[in-house]
Amino acid sequence: MLRTLTRAGAAGLAFFAPVAAFAQEAAEAAAPVPNPGNNAWMMTSTILVLMMILPGLALFYGGLTRSKNMLSTMTQIGAIACLAMLVWVTYGYGLAFGPEGNQFISWGKFFLAGVTSDSTAATFSDEVISEYVFICFQMTFAAITAALVLGSTVERIKFSAVMVFGVIWLTIVYFPIAHMVWAGGGRFFEMGALDFAGGTVVHINAGVSALVAAMILGKRKGYPAEPMPPHSLTLTMVGTGLLWVGWFGFNAGSELEADGTAGLAMINTFVATAAAALAWMAVEKLMGHKASALGFCSGIIAGLVAVTPAAGNVGVFGAIALGAIASVVCFFAVSKLKPKLGYDDALDAFGIHGIGGMIGAIGTGIFHDASLGGPGGDLSMLDQTLVQLNATVTTVVWAAVGTAIAIYAAKLLTGLRVSEEVEFNGLDIGEHGERAYN
Repeated sequence: MLRTLTRAGAAGLAFFAPVAAFAQEAAEAAAPVPNPGNNAWMMTSTILVLMMILPGLALFYGGLTRSKNMLSTMTQIGAIACLAMLVWVTYGYGLAFGPEGNQFISWGKFFLAGVTSDSTAATFSDEVISEYVFICFQMTFAAITAALVLGSTVERIKFSAVMVFGVIWLTIVYFPIAHMVWAGGGRFFEMGALDFAGGTVVHINAGVSALVAAMILGKRKGYPAEPMPPHSLTLTMVGTGLLWVGWFGFNAGSELEADGTAGLAMINTFVATAAAALAWMAVEKLMGHKASALGFCSGIIAGLVAVTPAAGNVGVFGAIALGAIASVVCFFAVSKLKPKLGYDDALDAFGIHGIGGMIGAIGTGIFHDASLGGPGGDLSMLDQTLVQLNATVTTVVWAAVGTAIAIYAAKLLTGLRVSEEVEFNGLDIGEHGERAYN
């Protein structure tokens, strides 16, 4: 009897086994699987953005400073990028892209809780990529944005102040703006604001923050009476080239897939930048100066900044127009507006990233329209531009207020600024005990 029951039970289990296996296979088929090609492209893009920081931005900014502050500038950029990476995986990813939240901030997945090798992140189609890859990609954006702010404060801010400022600024400025623009449920995301790769999140955010930080920190000793020319335009040129190459990861990577829109972002990153580089040198010549290497480098960065929000959102000739317009306006912001207002934005982070980011963000609303060669959308040109203006103004105010809080907190905790003796001798030896050149 027992043997009969056992055989009957085994037969029953055998009957249900194919049903269970079919159900499991159906569930696995329903779960989206990352496309290896997209994953590979996003991993490559992530490394390209890292190259923008180290060595790209470090060499670009370092070459623009005086030789006595070369290592200090590069060390600040590298250290704040490392700090941003650790803050990002601890709680920044959760605040920007967590599973719970409102229109201003999210929460959850702190310390990457629940993230595994099998978890995925959505793209802009029915594809997915590995969540770890998405986390890394967005992590590099947080790192470079924090580093960009330092372009206005180099040559007189303490290293300890940079680190304190970095943690607070990322928490109350960068993560909320990233959530509002790029996360489902975010304020600007739901409004339909277009920011393909970070015009608001990265450039307006960093540029406005740089201006506020520079004004609170105060001018360098001797500025503007004492000449403070770049000590190595050669290194700045090298950094510029690395930034341009890395920017393809920044822009084309922001499609999150290796598709036609990524290709559009790629060609726009070529032509907008080329137009901006030549436009800057042309306006230098028209203003009675020589077309300069510094102007060439500045134009390249202005074009890259302006095309960032527009990369996959405008046509090729719209990108060319945006790059040229931004370059000319940034030239006057750097050469006329800054001296007139008297602020010491040491490496023109506001004049290029802030101003260029605003032109790019608002201009995207105009050139996105199908009548100007863009892909078009549900909103009219006027309505889309008003949405872009709303996002721009809100980002400006948020960044300004948050930066003031962060910089005053750093001042309270660290004193913020180096002594006059350290500033005179250079931050390389005063803050780090070494020299760039012996």
